[in-house]
Amino acid sequence: MNAKKKRVLTVLAVILAAVLLVPFPIHYKDGGTVDYRAVLYTVRKEHSIAGAPLEEEEGYYIGTRVRVLFWVVCDDVEFVPLGENDTVNK
Repeated sequence: MNAKKKRVLTVLAVILAAVLLVPFPIHYKDGGTVDYRAVLYTVRKEHSIAGAPLEEEEGYYIGTRVRVLFWVVCDDVEFVPLGENDTVNK
């Protein structure tokens, strides 16, 4: 393989890796949830208001969820009731 072909393949590999691995943020208007999405993975930093009008308890979902391809790798999102934790909004 000559030097020109190697350079072209290297540039194509770098572009492909950038397209597959560089995330773009999506901000939701639900209290602070942000999705960082790339083609191969998604990281969701959850901070959203939870509770429907018919439910007794209101609070927040707080945590991080990581998906690689279609599998959930990490899911530590938990429900925090409103009166239990005063540091929710900090």
